[in-house]
Amino acid sequence: ELKSPRPADRQIAYRCAIGNTQSHGRNRDARGGDTESDFILIVGGPTASGKSVLALDLASQFGGVVVNADSMQVYQELRILSARPTRADEDRVPHRLYGVLPARQRCSAGLWREMAMAEIADAQAQRLLPILVGGTGLYFRSLLKGLAPVPPVPKVVRAAAAALHAEVGATEFHRLLAARDPDSAARIHPANTQRVLRAYEVYEATGKSLSDWQGDQDGGSEYAGRVAALVLEPPRQELYAACDARAERMAATGGIEEAAALLALELDPALPAMKALGVREFAEFLIGAATQDEAVDNLRRSTRRYAKRQATWFRHQMPEATRVRQRNDSANDENIREIAAALLGRTTSGRRSDGALRSGGRK
Repeated sequence: ELKSPRPADRQIAYRCAIGNTQSHGRNRDARGGDTESDFILIVGGPTASGKSVLALDLASQFGGVVVNADSMQVYQELRILSARPTRADEDRVPHRLYGVLPARQRCSAGLWREMAMAEIADAQAQRLLPILVGGTGLYFRSLLKGLAPVPPVPKVVRAAAAALHAEVGATEFHRLLAARDPDSAARIHPANTQRVLRAYEVYEATGKSLSDWQGDQDGGSEYAGRVAALVLEPPRQELYAACDARAERMAATGGIEEAAALLALELDPALPAMKALGVREFAEFLIGAATQDEAVDNLRRSTRRYAKRQATWFRHQMPEATRVRQRNDSANDENIREIAAALLGRTTSGRRSDGALRSGGRK
């Protein structure tokens, strides 16, 4: 089932006013018309919604490069726990930014944006369509809106914040954050430890709230090309069933062993990779604090909660994107391809369509 957005909603292509227009601005062909070389396609949505499969299909259809926009899939050690595309999928079409960093390294939104912009430019230079796929909202925000630089937080501040969180608990720590940065506290659930800590640390280190830093676009730049966006919104019960199936599949196909290998590296538990879904849950099983069935049950719940938060982010932060209520049948798959083709101004055979979308309207 596909939601039928208003004409303005269907027309996702737009051009941002700020940015490196020389590298990423619109190009003109010999007839004075726009070419496709500045287009990117976003495929977003919650975990387990089918983004990777759809992106693979669209890349095959339109001659694209799949660029990772998931904060856990960048790590080499997390192929199973992050549900990275299979090696067979990676061989089928070009995939970029998957497994490119070691777990010991932090991948900030700024670092990801820098890497993603390079991959976008490379794909566009080859006349290939960059398809950015993932569920990390901050990554998409950093790409589309720019990201004001936040000074690095000293390790001593991070350690003190983590110790305080452990001492007072999630609810009280969230109250402390609200006293410093009420805007961030209102947006971040107390259970989202990583984001709560980040907002608290930034205020403690800089005396300025994360909300203020993110609202200050000085030093950031918006993507200057055209963007088409599809967001997958499966029915809630179907999404939760997919989350459950993913948790069970991870346990059955090497996720426990992958978690054990990661834990054996004895990395800082505050590192992003150590917060991947499945690491904590399987660690409890590995140390004997939970049975395997209990660990899988906990992972099911964690995955569902994470998917719900992601769905909320896309609903509020990307309201202009075309919504797709994914259904697993060939007729619906073809319908999605037709919508993507319309957004990109192409026919499903990959040729230019006379009804190409421009930033200002249909032509």
